[in-house]
Amino acid sequence: MTTFVPDAATLLQATTDYFEQELLPTLEGYHRFQTRVSINVLRTVLRELQQRSALESKERQRLVQLLGHEGELTVLNAELATAIAAGSLPLNSGGLLEHLRLTLRDTLAINNPKWIVSDPKSTTPTGH
Repeated sequence: MTTFVPDAATLLQATTDYFEQELLPTLEGYHRFQTRVSINVLRTVLRELQQRSALESKERQRLVQLLGHEGELTVLNAELATAIAAGSLPLNSGGLLEHLRLTLRDTLAINNPKWIVSDPKSTTPTGH
């Protein structure tokens, strides 16, 4: 794409800023609530654009290490789920719980970073 067209992240950030800084203060009730929801959706999409590729790459690397072979992320995840359900990969298997913790943390980093726990070994959320 031509360089004078802003990228998707820049467009999303500009839209979010407008909604939050200029539009939201003028609204009340239902429309204020719906605008707040829209802002949260735009922020989630922005975080996904910025972080998804790197987080998926790390997740895939962990799965390759756990399962012992290469593969696509969706296929590796399905294999992991099947192995856990069948009992062939117990939860106390080396690295499994850490993988699950990191995958959950990475998902929350996109969906709602306020819910991320400061100490990855803790189970008590620190967000709202």
